Amino acid sequence: RLKARLSEYYNISQSNVHAYVFGEHGDSSFVPWSLANISNIPVTDFRNKVEGDMSMAPELNTADVEQYIRKSGGRVIARKGATFYAVAVSVCHICKCLFSGIDTTLTVSTMMNGEYGINDVCLSTLATVGRKGVEGKLMVPLTDDEIVKLRHSADCLKDVIHNINL
Repeated sequence: RLKARLSEYYNISQSNVHAYVFGEHGDSSFVPWSLANISNIPVTDFRNKVEGDMSMAPELNTADVEQYIRKSGGRVIARKGATFYAVAVSVCHICKCLFSGIDTTLTVSTMMNGEYGINDVCLSTLATVGRKGVEGKLMVPLTDDEIVKLRHSADCLKDVIHNINL
């Protein structure tokens, strides 16, 4: 949804957009904007770096984009009754990566073992997925603010886990 939203925002192909959603799948998820780019131009600079009609595009409001991403599941449920179609597309993409044997970088949820100072909880961050599943994690350079957001997301998920009565 993030790539679709940004490509719609600037009226460009999704294949040119490289952006990720990190954290738990919910209200504390976030976009590490320091990593987001369109055709290798930082997404926050894109409007000002492209000649032509792009100068007419609105300024990128990152908070609005993140809110759109967080609420998109609810919109799908309201329209279709469930989100399993989008989940199925994601699962098919991961299966293609597994069966092809070509290592692909994806945001998938993995156990955090000290990465970014986080332990004992699974969060979505960048990982290499190949024939054997998750073959490695990419320790991308996050800003201090993005690390704070990732740690906050971990704490939110840990709170939910601790409140489960099994």
